[in-house]
Amino acid sequence: MNEELSIGIWPVRVEGEALAQRLQEQLGGTIYRPWLQAGLPQKSQFAAAYAASRHRQWIVLAATGIALRFLNGMIRDKHSDPAVVLLDEGGRFAVSLLGGHEGGANRLTYRVANAVGAVPVVTTATEALKPFVIGIGCRKGVPVERIEAAVLTALQGRSLNQVREIATIDLKADEPGLLAFSAAHNIPLRIIARDTVAARAWIGKPSEWVQQNIGLDGVCEPCALIACGRGKLVVPKTTLEGVAVAIVQDLPDEPADDRSGADAGGTQA
Repeated sequence: MNEELSIGIWPVRVEGEALAQRLQEQLGGTIYRPWLQAGLPQKSQFAAAYAASRHRQWIVLAATGIALRFLNGMIRDKHSDPAVVLLDEGGRFAVSLLGGHEGGANRLTYRVANAVGAVPVVTTATEALKPFVIGIGCRKGVPVERIEAAVLTALQGRSLNQVREIATIDLKADEPGLLAFSAAHNIPLRIIARDTVAARAWIGKPSEWVQQNIGLDGVCEPCALIACGRGKLVVPKTTLEGVAVAIVQDLPDEPADDRSGADAGGTQA
């Protein structure tokens, strides 16, 4: 494999090796084990691998401060810098650290997050100004055209360009239609663990179909609300030919007690 097309996975401690192996199983790539060269400073080891352009994508398993010290003096410009995604050793947060757009770090961040169940953190201005998250649940094998029709119906004239991410449950992580829709519109797909959805309290009307087939009260509404923690449900579940869609909008100035009000009357799916 051409190393420039693969991912370099750099755990800074032996304690991160198991998580690195999990990433490799899901995403491929090469794991570096700098502790095997104890006599050579780890920053120097990373600098040598980075400068050699062995990979155009890096995942660093470390604290933010360590990653910043590794990169000090090596950052050039957004058109040539590789993608660097930071993942804490607990696998909780995947952060797009360098090369967000041009380098592909934003896309890689979602791949990393989905692989280990982390929260994706993307801070580029373009994404910060997109206020909508779409939750989608669908039956198996639904074609991309039907998913697109359901989403456009639910948007009610809102622009897809204002959608920050799509959220769905882990059971649908490999659903071809969802993956195709995400890729076609360059909107990242965020996967929410089934246990996370199950743990969320609900006061709306559950979906009987989802209860019978998945064992949960709903999919599209909870996934969207979980993915957009400061958001409010502005379009409750809308269904069209086997696809359920809900839309949540960022409302950062809303009092916390009011954020969940809109979903009280919606059905869960």
